[in-house]
Amino acid sequence: MLAKLLDNSISIPGTRFKFGFDAIIGLIPGVGDVLGAILSGYIVLEAARAEVPPLTLARMLVNVGIDTLLGSIPAAGDVFDAMWKSNLMNVALLEQHLGAHDAAVREKRGATRAIILALIVLLLILAAGLALGVFAARLLWGLWTR
Repeated sequence: MLAKLLDNSISIPGTRFKFGFDAIIGLIPGVGDVLGAILSGYIVLEAARAEVPPLTLARMLVNVGIDTLLGSIPAAGDVFDAMWKSNLMNVALLEQHLGAHDAAVREKRGATRAIILALIVLLLILAAGLALGVFAARLLWGLWTR
């Protein structure tokens, strides 16, 4: 439900194109993309709690990283946010894992390490997105005040 809300909840009348609140909150300079990454991070953390394999978790983190870093570029990043559906991709990866392992008994070892690793990577993504947003805002401010 969260992925649909963030990526696909608003349709443009007369077209098949949809976007979500991730693109809208991404319009807020500096903090919008960080807030979007935090919301996307919830899906990744739930996947870690569901004991998704580390490779799948890494793919999910790459999706969030691409969304956050490229989405923080002024103007072009907002268009990218509307097109890149990282949350829907991550939910599809999670559902694929859960469907493949419904009947199997999962081992609990490593789940805590995966959650901690996911948190660290998410924090690094957030820091990079925030730094890029601040850099872009300072650059635009400098150009505007000249």
